[in-house]
Formats: sequence, structure tokens, C-alpha cells
Amino acid sequence: MRKGGSAVRALALAACIGMFLVLLMGATVTQTESGRGCGDDWPLCNGKFVPDYTITSIIEYSHRVVSGVVGLLILAAAIAVFLRVPRRAPRLYSTGALLFTVLQAGLGAAQVMNPQSDAILALHFGISLLAFTLTLLTVTSVRAYFRGDRSIEAVRPVSGGFRLAVWLTTLYSYVVVYTGAYTSHTDSGGGCAGFPLCNGQVVPSALEGATAVAFTHRTAAYLLFAVVLALALYTWRAYASRRDISNGAMWSLVLVVAQVLSGGLLMALAGTDSYVLGTLLHTMIISVLFAVLSYLSITVWEAGRADRR
Repeated sequence: MRKGGSAVRALALAACIGMFLVLLMGATVTQTESGRGCGDDWPLCNGKFVPDYTITSIIEYSHRVVSGVVGLLILAAAIAVFLRVPRRAPRLYSTGALLFTVLQAGLGAAQVMNPQSDAILALHFGISLLAFTLTLLTVTSVRAYFRGDRSIEAVRPVSGGFRLAVWLTTLYSYVVVYTGAYTSHTDSGGGCAGFPLCNGQVVPSALEGATAVAFTHRTAAYLLFAVVLALALYTWRAYASRRDISNGAMWSLVLVVAQVLSGGLLMALAGTDSYVLGTLLHTMIISVLFAVLSYLSITVWEAGRADRR
């Protein structure tokens, strides 16, 4: 185990927790329709450094402030990683986290000063999710370095087909995230009443407008559940001895089940004061699921590098 590094690990962890908070606050802004709470001013709020005490302005401005603080944390973590961690992976992750954080901040500013389409707004959440995932990968890689974990040469290889399956599952989960964000930004969640069917039908008869958007997201989410289930079952059969891979598959399955159930909970909470809390839970689960699948993708990639060596 390498000595020192507590400051680097603390910074990386703080940046990761902060970025997760930014994700949830961004979802709150969307669900409470607070995006215009500060008018078309940025970075000020309606021309003021301290905004008026309205619900929408407080929600929007607090999101901006927290995002700024977290951006500085991510910058500090990246600098610390470059100074104290000589491995390529942590440096790549921390740099990527910083770049995506700047990009999502830029999109947020552009939306305020020049309103964007719902399709672009949905991408904003996806970029924030990538920033969070990269901060989490920074945490795990920095922790591995200071613990003195085994290098990739010592990792048992996995098959090329399995690696491809994990990568495609991760990529597809990002597509599902985007359809969910688009459903939220277009306020189409009510297009499918009931659960698990949509308006009491396997395929809605009137497949248009909000119903088409909501049904597309539901279908994509159900398919993601089936894909993750198949991946987990195969992993436990073929790679049970690889604890890192089998545990990743297990948590992916637990999270995708929780994600589907939280979608059902949203239907139950529709029209109530608790609906926003339900959407935050839904957002939290899918964010962690994507991060776990990304970690699994990195793990099998490293195993592939060991195989080639």
C-alpha cells in the first residue's frame, strides 16, 4: 500500500459527491420548471448577485452556485491527480470529468441566454451524467493506486464477445437515459398512464404525441432490464470467480430492477406533491446504474488488455 494520498482521495470523493448533487439539483430544476427562474441573465439572476426570494429563482440560482463550487472541486481534484498519481487512467478520468463539467455549464448558460430545443436540453443531463461517472471512475482509480492494487498484467482475461456485450449494454443504457431526459423535458410522462402497461394496453392505440414519447422510453427501459438480466446470468455462469466483474453485474441487475420499479412508483405519485421526490429517486438510480456499467466496461477492457499481453 502506498503512503499518503489522503488529500487526493478526499478531493476526488468530494468532487464525485458534489457532481452527484448537481445531477439531482438539475433534475429538480427541470421538474419544478425553474429553468427560467433567473430570467435570461447568466451568471447573475435577474440582474442581481443575490436573487429575489421566489421559489423558482432560489432553485435555479442555488443550482448554479453549487455547480460552480463543484466545478472548482473537480478542477482541484484534476490538478491533485496530475501531481500525485502517475498513472494514465486517473489522469484521463479527472481530465474528462473537468471537460464535461465545463461543457454542461456552457450548455446551461446557453439555455438561459438563448433557449434551446427539448432535444438539446435532454442532452444536457446526459453530459452531466458523463461528468459524474468520470468523477466516480477517478475515485476508484485513485483509490486503487494508493492501495497498490494489481496492475492489468495480473488481471485474468475475459472473452472478446463478453467485453463487447458489456460495452454495448453500457452504450444502450445511455440511450435509455436520453429517452428518459427527453420525456421529462417534454413533460410527456403522463402520456402513459398505469404500470406496467401504457394506458392499459401493450401497445397504445393512439401512438402519438406525449404517449409516443413516454411509450418509447418505457419500451427502452424494459429492454434494458432484459439485457442486463441476460448479462448478469451469463456473468455468474462464466465469470463467477471474477469478483469485480460478477459484483458489477449483480449491482447492475439490482439497480435496473430498482429503476423499473421507481418508474412504476412515478405513476403512483402522478399528480401528488411527492412526484418531484419520485423523479429524483428515478434520476438517482439511473445515474448510479450507468456509473456501475461504465465501471464494468473499464474492468473488462483492462482484462482485454491483459489478454492481449
